[in-house]
Amino acid sequence: MPCYQRPCGVQTRRKPEDGFSLIELLIVIAIILIIITVALPQMSKMRMNANEMRAIAEIQTLQKAETQYNSQFGKMATSIAELGPPPTAGAAEGPNNAGLIPANLASGSDSAYNFNLSESPTGYAITAVPKTFNSTGRRTFYSDQTMAIHQNWGQEPATAQSPELK
Repeated sequence: MPCYQRPCGVQTRRKPEDGFSLIELLIVIAIILIIITVALPQMSKMRMNANEMRAIAEIQTLQKAETQYNSQFGKMATSIAELGPPPTAGAAEGPNNAGLIPANLASGSDSAYNFNLSESPTGYAITAVPKTFNSTGRRTFYSDQTMAIHQNWGQEPATAQSPELK
C-alpha cells in the first residue's frame, strides 16, 4: 500500500488465519495415539474376560441340559448334538436331538470357545477350549456330573484334577 493512503512508517498487521496450525494437529494426533496404546491391551483383556464368562455360562447350560436329558431319557447324552434341536425344522425331538439347547451351542462352537461333551465312566465330561489361546481366552474349562467347573490357566485342557473355579 503506498504511503499516501496510510500514515508513513505505520505497518499494518496481518489478520491471524482461522484454524489450527500443523504443529497443533500433530500434538493432538500424538496424544490420541498415546491413549490408544494404553487402552488397547486393557480392552483386549476385557474381551477375553467376557469370552471366559460366556464359556462358563455355556458350560452351566450344558450341565442343566444333561440333567434334564437324564431325567427324560434315563441316560446321559454322549454328545452335544444329542442335546440340540433336530436338524430339520418340524422334526420330532427325541434322544438323538432333544432340543434342550440352542442350535448355535449344539454346533460345539461359538465365536471364542470350542465345546466338547463326551461320555465318561461315571457320566459325562464337558470341556471348553479357546479357539485362539491368549486372543479369545486365557483359560480352559472342564466340568462333569459333579457340576463343579475346573479351570486351567494355560493351553493344556483342564481336567477333573485342575483347580476348581470358585
